[in-house]
Amino acid sequence: MINNPILKLWYKITNKYKYQNYKHEQAKISRIKHYNEKVYDNILNIQKKIESKKELSFLHSGHTGDLIYSLAAIKELSKTHICKLYIEVNKEMTGFYGNHPSGKYFLDERIVKLLLPLVKSQKFLQTAQVYNNEDVDIDLNLFRDIPINIRFHSTRWYAHLTGVHFNMNEPFIDVDEHESIKGKIVINRSPRYRNEYIKYNFLKDTKNILCIGLKSEFDNLKKEIHNLEFYDSKDFLEMAQIIKSSKFFIGNECFAYSVAEGLKIPRLLEASPDFPVVFPSGNNGYDFYHQNHFEKFFKKLNKG
Repeated sequence: MINNPILKLWYKITNKYKYQNYKHEQAKISRIKHYNEKVYDNILNIQKKIESKKELSFLHSGHTGDLIYSLAAIKELSKTHICKLYIEVNKEMTGFYGNHPSGKYFLDERIVKLLLPLVKSQKFLQTAQVYNNEDVDIDLNLFRDIPINIRFHSTRWYAHLTGVHFNMNEPFIDVDEHESIKGKIVINRSPRYRNEYIKYNFLKDTKNILCIGLKSEFDNLKKEIHNLEFYDSKDFLEMAQIIKSSKFFIGNECFAYSVAEGLKIPRLLEASPDFPVVFPSGNNGYDFYHQNHFEKFFKKLNKG
């Protein structure tokens, strides 16, 4: 169909159904053009590199949770390749993300400093360091340029980039347990991607609950959970160790939940009605949209 602005205006005035069909067809043509000219060659090149090279380097620019979910694909590739990961600092976001911890960047220097000890500890990575214009084989940020709706599953973004499938029920990160903080119900509720239908006040008198993350997140939860404790982790490796050592974890679509999902420890996910790209895979993982289910699954994991 020819992109004719006069025809578009005529349909808009005279026939709403034809106007909507016209817009749909034009959007489809634009997507196909972008995919054929900007995307598919990159997908083919990624496949060629995986098939021809024994050593692979990867680039990721964030967000933090996205980077953690990408490790599932890298870990699978590490079974047959030497894998290196480079993390880009201060790449500016094009869209608006409210309450983002790195402001206008996907990852700022402060967050990368917290993140690196966790990523460096993963034994399937030969190298994990800040990107300094090294040549890379696979740019994992490509998933943002593919003209598809990415609201299906964060981990699978990278499966579709690399053509590598993996068992999403198995852990894709690992850390040691924390030396002293063990057996806590660990919670983190970031301001982003909250389910506004969910309340935490049924936990108001529950003990043994520890909040990790930002002090502001703790202050907000403390209004509903009176016995809530707070611990300020020195970095994300220590945060992961606390999650690994927990009785179970509660969180929304936040970085801490991506760690719990990567570790496959018992976990509850406050599912987002607005951007449902994360959900539990594997044993002892539960997500909820409704208050009664939240309370039911909490009781299930809190037995004993």
